[in-house]
Amino acid sequence: MAGQQIQPAYNQADTRQFILGRLHSLAGILPLGLFLIEHLYSNLTAVLGADAYNRQVQLLQSIPFLVVFEILFIFIPLIYHAGYGIHLAYLSKNNSFSYRYPRNWMFVLQRISGIVTLIFVVYHVWAFRISSVVTGMEVSFQTVQEHLSNPLILLFYIAGVLSTTFHFSNGLWAGLITWGVTVRPEAQRVSARITFGLFVILALTGIITLFAF
Repeated sequence: MAGQQIQPAYNQADTRQFILGRLHSLAGILPLGLFLIEHLYSNLTAVLGADAYNRQVQLLQSIPFLVVFEILFIFIPLIYHAGYGIHLAYLSKNNSFSYRYPRNWMFVLQRISGIVTLIFVVYHVWAFRISSVVTGMEVSFQTVQEHLSNPLILLFYIAGVLSTTFHFSNGLWAGLITWGVTVRPEAQRVSARITFGLFVILALTGIITLFAF
């Protein structure tokens, strides 16, 4: 009888952890991943000049109920993904120094890049989204250009772009396994090449954009 009473409690905890893990993966891939790609694309218009970038900013700001959209599909998923990610990083045990396999190092880099990305995103959101609402600052090509004119800020943004694009691309590789898309080792090796290529493309896009300002 005692064993029958303990088993349901274990199953409930296991199921809860399973669901929370799936939501963490889903939040990182869909709303946040899609937003990252859209954000990189919008910023890339800077290579076409100030007018093209400013038109893109005005187009995005004209979206109906933009603040509601940002809260529901960006900020809430971001808070959950970051919070549960920190929880996982705290619980996980890194074994990269004992077993020097590439994917073990990727595991460590995923945790490190997650922390760096969180710091970068919080700063970026404060500098351009929250400040624009609080102070009425208009986000424009000139505003971003002045912001990046500080060499330290530029270096910080380069590190942030590399960290963010790596975290998403490597997380996508892990997510494909989590959701049962790439179960076999061969499929995982192929997806590793594809997601690494995605990282290179996204990272180059972000860095080229920074220097366009």
